Amino acid sequence: MAFEKRFEVRWSDCDANGHLRNTVYSEYCIETRMSFLASNGCPHGWFRSRGFGPVILREELDYLHEVHLGESVVVDFSALGLAPDGARFRVAHNLTRQGGKQVARVVLLGGWLDLERRRLTPPPEELRRLLESVPRGEPYAELPPLKPR
Repeated sequence: MAFEKRFEVRWSDCDANGHLRNTVYSEYCIETRMSFLASNGCPHGWFRSRGFGPVILREELDYLHEVHLGESVVVDFSALGLAPDGARFRVAHNLTRQGGKQVARVVLLGGWLDLERRRLTPPPEELRRLLESVPRGEPYAELPPLKPR
């Protein structure tokens, strides 16, 4: 089952034209991913205590329809790829308004950053398994594992 999070568009989320600001789309997606992790036993402190955390390597956003103050937006996500070691992942977020109309799509490539070494690292096994449980979207493709340094 897909994980979803609902957001009410606030005044501070809007630009001078009364539309949802471009950066807020990304912020809603980040909140959705972090809520998924926290609700599955991996809150922020869990990462800090293990010396690593999530990092965005690339993000693409397609705006499909305007979103305005007071509207509700639901953000889901699906996996588009995962490296066998779990060090990198690719996910898609669909943002929809009430009634199911898609307003945006965000696709990102992310990884897990070792906060001391400042390099990508495979996550603990329980997190890799959790990432494997995320519903798969299309097109799904396995990502290459990290190259030894």
